[in-house]
Amino acid sequence: MKVLANDGVSQSGIYALQNAGFEVFTTTVAQEQLINYINEKAIDVLLVRSSTTVRKDLIDGCPNLKIIGRGGVGMDNIDVDYARSKGMHVINTPAASSQSVAELVFAHLFGGVRFLHDANRNMPLDGDSRFNNLKKNYAKGSELRGKTLGIIGFGRIGREVAKIALGVGMKVIASDKFVGKATIKVDFYNGQFINVEIETEPMKEILKQSDFITLHVPAQDSYVIGAKQFDLMKDGVGIVNAARGGVIDEVALIKAIESGKVAFAGLDTFESEPTPAVQVLMNGSISLTPHIGAATNEAQDRIGTELASQIISLLHTEEV
Repeated sequence: MKVLANDGVSQSGIYALQNAGFEVFTTTVAQEQLINYINEKAIDVLLVRSSTTVRKDLIDGCPNLKIIGRGGVGMDNIDVDYARSKGMHVINTPAASSQSVAELVFAHLFGGVRFLHDANRNMPLDGDSRFNNLKKNYAKGSELRGKTLGIIGFGRIGREVAKIALGVGMKVIASDKFVGKATIKVDFYNGQFINVEIETEPMKEILKQSDFITLHVPAQDSYVIGAKQFDLMKDGVGIVNAARGGVIDEVALIKAIESGKVAFAGLDTFESEPTPAVQVLMNGSISLTPHIGAATNEAQDRIGTELASQIISLLHTEEV
């Protein structure tokens, strides 16, 4: 059996597959050459992340594929239903990167309330000549403790965000169309823990009550946050999107920043990825990362080993 990890896979995942008798290819094949490569190499399993798309043409062009695997949560770059209708297995790793994404959310939040994203732009330029001026510019930071964090989307990642928020001392409210309530387990040293039950609320309440808002929803057909939603928010709110590009109207976001409605934003995903709008990239009130929510060594190890486990289970079961 042959596996092509076109967007890479962790070494631990490679070892697990090789130990089970799979041949693993980690060559990055250009999208337009992928069908030919898969057929020439007789690839059985195609693993992708966000860079490679698996659409109807590839599925039809590679009928011998048995498994399509997505390292991560969202599968909007794969025609999942069509692949399954052709008898292919489609798998992903929804839990493996949750902690990493949640920590990135707080990197943006901590950076935003203390202006680190802007200070890191300006200190290399003016730190030696305008030190006191910069110190004055960044001297009105605020604390997260005691503030209200609104979480839109209360699945695995949203709940991991809630854990950190509770540990920081924030008040947590959440909204989710499919989740009525969730129990958040906060672990401490030596096996100690507390359980906090959070009941979800209508999104309108999250918008009105939150000092900070973070989104954890799948790709949508329309904006989750647009001009009407910004109008409902508190003045000076902070907002983070480490979910999917297109869930926030970036034009409305820029206007909200310019009006003072939004104090800062943290964006890890963008509407026009991988070429974000210049107005977004150049705005000093936006903390920017290039879609790296799951890009930690720990998450990639979990993703690789989890994909390997699913592949081995599926194909060995079929052989039996």
